[in-house]
Amino acid sequence: MASHNTLDDLFLDTLKDIYYAERQILKALPKMAKAAHSEELRMAFEEHRHETEGQVERLQKVFDVLGKPARGKTCEAIQGIIEEGEEIMSDFKGTPAIDAGLISSAQAVEHYEMARYGTLKRWAKILKMTEAVELLDATLKEEAAADEKLTKLADASANETAKAAA
Repeated sequence: MASHNTLDDLFLDTLKDIYYAERQILKALPKMAKAAHSEELRMAFEEHRHETEGQVERLQKVFDVLGKPARGKTCEAIQGIIEEGEEIMSDFKGTPAIDAGLISSAQAVEHYEMARYGTLKRWAKILKMTEAVELLDATLKEEAAADEKLTKLADASANETAKAAA
């Protein structure tokens, strides 16, 4: 039996992890959009859901490049982050703090994704997977832009609204 301890193996394993994570995020985003108080945040979540569909397609292309089936592997980290978000939606439902809480949850997701995509991109470079580097970089840039947008929404109104209601 071949041992599975090369960078190629680690790359594939991590790819499966983020593929699973993105598909879980696709399920969570509509719930987050529905829970959002501000129209602007609701729209941001809906927009990011559309973007995430494209990210899943890009990951499928990376699997194709590797000649492997696009299969996820349970990612407990994303499950935990999503669970925390569900707790916030439940505990702060209908309160002025809901949007600040949703943004914090969404940013935890973005930061996890940025860490994964950044690592995968560096490994793809080392492994001379030119096409994978480009696909992963496109998604990394989208995740960073989504994170920046969330920060702007938090600073523009959500954090102050949450504070004012205290």
